[in-house]
Amino acid sequence: MDRGRRWHLLAIAMLVLAALTLVACGDDDEDEGDGEEPAAEVEQFPASTTMGELQEAGEITIGVKYDVPPFGLNNPDTGEVEGFDVDLGNYIAERLGVEATFREATTDNRIPLLVDGTIDLILSTMTITEERDLEIDFSEPYYVANGDVLVPGDSDIQSLDDLNGNTVCTALGSTYQDTIKKEAPDAELRLVDLYSECFDQVQTGQVDAVSTDNVILTGMVIQDDTLELLGLDYTTEPYGAGIPEGDTEFKQFVDDSITEFIDSGAWQETYDEWVGQYIPEDQQQGPPDITLKEALKLFPLE
Repeated sequence: MDRGRRWHLLAIAMLVLAALTLVACGDDDEDEGDGEEPAAEVEQFPASTTMGELQEAGEITIGVKYDVPPFGLNNPDTGEVEGFDVDLGNYIAERLGVEATFREATTDNRIPLLVDGTIDLILSTMTITEERDLEIDFSEPYYVANGDVLVPGDSDIQSLDDLNGNTVCTALGSTYQDTIKKEAPDAELRLVDLYSECFDQVQTGQVDAVSTDNVILTGMVIQDDTLELLGLDYTTEPYGAGIPEGDTEFKQFVDDSITEFIDSGAWQETYDEWVGQYIPEDQQQGPPDITLKEALKLFPLE
């Protein structure tokens, strides 16, 4: 082969090599640009802690409502449990690097399920009270609801006093079991296990009104717009996560998770998705501005 031809072939080879190098570099750039941000490194906790035990097991079992949109609903269309409490539960699980398993926890059975170890954590629209604090520990508040009354659109009931002489439904074991007796002593109280039973009964005229947290009642209005809220806001109901009594390290972890949930913007995103889009702008709210100590004083021991 003559010298000129050798140089010609060498030049072609160099051009091909250069092209391959550029392609490779381009792929690297694309990989760097297209990839999601790397997940935050999960802290590994000592095996002697609840967090370490949960990490060893690979899951955390969380008690949530199954019939209370927009906080906890077992969606019949998807078979998935969803809502504000569920999203917070998943956030806590992600910080541990484990899977979240959700179990139905009603107003009346959620504390027993935690005490006997069936569930590891309660996120079940649970108001912080001193009486409940005798059996379990609470996290710092992660949401503040208000007491309200739900009635059919054609109802004559417009105030708490109007509840007297009428049948009012609420959940067994809820704070309203006592509050309604104080606010409307002549009302006939109908106690049920599930709020979905109150919903069915007010729809069919078996009860005249339902009283509980406004966000729970909002879920009923979402399902049936012939029902309406009175907008009374007659109680303040700070929600806390239920934690096994005396587990201070786990409480600190849950408190830190709630703080991060709020500070990261995840709280607001979750609120907008599950609550905010369904209520008027003048009723919108932000993260709670009340402490656990302050919340306990709202429902002192009698």
